[in-house]
Amino acid sequence: MDLDRILIATGAISAFLGVGLGAFGAHGLRKRLSADMLAVFDIGVRYHLYHALALLGAGAAASRLSAGALAAAGVLFVVGTLVFSGSLYVLALSGRKWLGAITPLGGLALLAGWASLAWAAAGA
Repeated sequence: MDLDRILIATGAISAFLGVGLGAFGAHGLRKRLSADMLAVFDIGVRYHLYHALALLGAGAAASRLSAGALAAAGVLFVVGTLVFSGSLYVLALSGRKWLGAITPLGGLALLAGWASLAWAAAGA
């Protein structure tokens, strides 16, 4: 499968999951979580959806950008979403505060993804 199709398919699946988790948070967790933990869950959903859109955009631009850096950006967006948003989801649902120490690692992966995307766009 071509890189553009992989990025778009991954972005679409990620967006599907993000919308589903957002609906679960809004409807299924409102009465089960404290306002603080619901806000944590919502931040996870927000960044999840932002980076699903980033994957879609990267896929749409794949024919014009450096494939290596673009592939790296895609991997970093996926890993970052899993670690950043995933740790926030688990933290909100379980109350395990130690997961807050893992969340910034996901944020670093997301930042590196954006840097890779910029690198790809610069033609490097």
